[in-house]
Amino acid sequence: MLSVVKRSGVTEPFSREKVVRGVARACQGRPVEEDALQQLAHQVEDTVRSLGVSELPSHEVGLAILGPLRELDEVAYLRFASVYRAFSSVEDFEKEIADLRSLRGAARLPEGPEAAQGGPESKAGNGQAAGSGDPEGVKAEKSSE
Repeated sequence: MLSVVKRSGVTEPFSREKVVRGVARACQGRPVEEDALQQLAHQVEDTVRSLGVSELPSHEVGLAILGPLRELDEVAYLRFASVYRAFSSVEDFEKEIADLRSLRGAARLPEGPEAAQGGPESKAGNGQAAGSGDPEGVKAEKSSE
């Protein structure tokens, strides 16, 4: 069984439904389907289980949410990140938006035949958006702040 250690020190079983509820709050009013929330929660669970530990701190679950949520809906990502990372100023939002813009630019396909084969929904050219499911990238990003 996978357990999550909260900031208070309380340990509770990992709950995919709790991930869905938290992400659903960030997605409130956004055009995000319930199925997409379920898929994201499944991806987060796979990611944290792949760490191979029986207990993990709650912030690791948050890190595992950030990448897929960024790919699902940027506004919901900003909402979630602002709470998770405790944004305290407009500058925090501006920095995160600048980071989103640079990631969006870096994920674009080259023009030409490759772009026609990948299609607009395939930013990474493999059917998945670049960076999805990569809490390590987010972790490195967070630690450099």
